[in-house]
Amino acid sequence: MRQNKKKYKAINMKVFKFGGASIKDVEGIKNVANIIKKYRSSQLIVVISASGKITNALEEVVNAYIKGQDDLNTKWQFVKDYHLTLLNGLTEDREGSGELLNDLFAEVEWVLEEPPARTYDYVYDQIVSIGELLSTRIVSHYLNQEKIANKWVDARDIIITDDTYREGKIQWSETQKKTKEIILPIIQEGTVCLTQGFIGATKDNETTTLGREGSDYSAAILSHCLDAEAMVIWKDVSGVLTADPRLFENVQKLDKLSYQEAIEMTYFGATVIHPKTIKPIQNKSIPLYVKSFLEPDAEGTIISQFSDLNYPPVVMVEKNQILLKITTRDFSFVVESHLAMIFDLFAKYRIKINMMRNSAISFSVSVNNDSGKIDSLCSELEANFNISRQDGFQVYTVRHFTDQMIEHLKENKLIGMEDRTDKTLQMAVKDIPLMTLKH
Repeated sequence: MRQNKKKYKAINMKVFKFGGASIKDVEGIKNVANIIKKYRSSQLIVVISASGKITNALEEVVNAYIKGQDDLNTKWQFVKDYHLTLLNGLTEDREGSGELLNDLFAEVEWVLEEPPARTYDYVYDQIVSIGELLSTRIVSHYLNQEKIANKWVDARDIIITDDTYREGKIQWSETQKKTKEIILPIIQEGTVCLTQGFIGATKDNETTTLGREGSDYSAAILSHCLDAEAMVIWKDVSGVLTADPRLFENVQKLDKLSYQEAIEMTYFGATVIHPKTIKPIQNKSIPLYVKSFLEPDAEGTIISQFSDLNYPPVVMVEKNQILLKITTRDFSFVVESHLAMIFDLFAKYRIKINMMRNSAISFSVSVNNDSGKIDSLCSELEANFNISRQDGFQVYTVRHFTDQMIEHLKENKLIGMEDRTDKTLQMAVKDIPLMTLKH
């Protein structure tokens, strides 16, 4: 007898993303559990990052392993102890609780037992990805203890990428198929689906990552594939702000943003949202809410298909920048063939250009100070060009600027490069050191 299949219908489906700051300690995880409880009437997919600064700690493990440093075991033990302490602080019955994490610890230890045999980027993904797997295993365990029904899902089973390690490119058709096969049955039965941000896997089951701070993007991918009603990023700030409150005073919260404005801000360095987040949700007209996990009932910021909004000046800062000036050796013009050669090399080393300017015989850029990549880039460029390099710059990008604000930002600054359009001004700056007068 043929059985009628139930047609899937979303019931207030939401995708939540919680970052490392929200689960950095026992109280943070308890707070996240309370937020999830408030939304139990929704179909929930919860995406979680590595706890606290564990990604940084795991990067230290990678570097110690690749370089053969004596403190490798100490660095790895710190990661293990951190998670065991976190788990023990949440577990009512501590006896045997460590077994919950042992298989994940073993994944890394299998790598560390053998000498490095693959590329740095490959090794990075195999080790650093464990942070998200550990944090979600702990959170899932605590939710079950609190009678919040959830199922832990390995993101490597649903987020399918190519083999570009450290910046995996999403294979959309396979990811959509896996997402619906694995996640829909879980949330249809009223269970919270708990999974990891930042990580995925190739078709050959090799672990990949989506780029630093990529958990927002993971949540957007799932929102897109599942046609979610809304996506929510829970932060330690009240919403999207006009500037980083750690750098500037008198910042304002933006109540509403258009998709276009949000993607411009993230492209230029607004760290509240990962740059790749907007496109997947905009393509499906899914609203994105940025809310505070410290004040979960506050309104936050909504990003959607708005138009005709008026914005105050918004400032983004990219720190630790290098200015590179690429000059032709024979005083010839920098023409299209030169630019093609230059951009091919930037693409080869996956170096994002934050600012650029060309003149008759030179091409100048501001880029993030990733010394390994920059050294390799310059080495190849020097085969055909003269290269000069200046460190210690920052790039200020101001959307909807005013002349008064620009003059204020320029105070006591050396301007290395400047560019402006009708809505956006960029300048690469560094502080002018105080000079001591000699008498």
